[in-house]
Amino acid sequence: MDVRMPVLDGIDATRRIAGEEATRAVRVIVLTTFDLDDYVYRALRAGASGFLLKDTSPEQLLAAIRVVADGGALLDPQVTRRLIAEFAARPTPTTPTRRIAELLTAREIEVLGLVGHGLTNTEIAERLVISIFTAKTHVSRILTKLGLRDRSQLVIAAYEYGLVVPGSNPS
Repeated sequence: MDVRMPVLDGIDATRRIAGEEATRAVRVIVLTTFDLDDYVYRALRAGASGFLLKDTSPEQLLAAIRVVADGGALLDPQVTRRLIAEFAARPTPTTPTRRIAELLTAREIEVLGLVGHGLTNTEIAERLVISIFTAKTHVSRILTKLGLRDRSQLVIAAYEYGLVVPGSNPS
């Protein structure tokens, strides 16, 4: 999906695709020449599973398509560095989990925090001494309860709920 398109921009088109029941399972990668943080945030919030710049090589684009098709999320390395720097510069929220505690179980909050730190389902399973199936089930339930589409949105949620303190490691 390109950000700037005639008639309907790529972010609104992504929002429509992600919001419709018939197309909710469709995964979108935003591919643009415009390396603007606002586009990244808006695209991810709209439901994009990836954000790449048009200077991405064909091999990298194909790899990104495979990652996203397999349920993962992918951001251009330049974009990732900037997002991490921005999150690291933010102050720690004062009431991080009050609302999230109303929505998720304690274990789901723990899993969301680990997703926010970038752990895979396998790493989460090892860390919590649970099966990979149980880890996947927790992630799936969190996605459903929060009304999110994929791991990229889970990472954003983990930061927004204060479950990830910039510069910290998962405990």
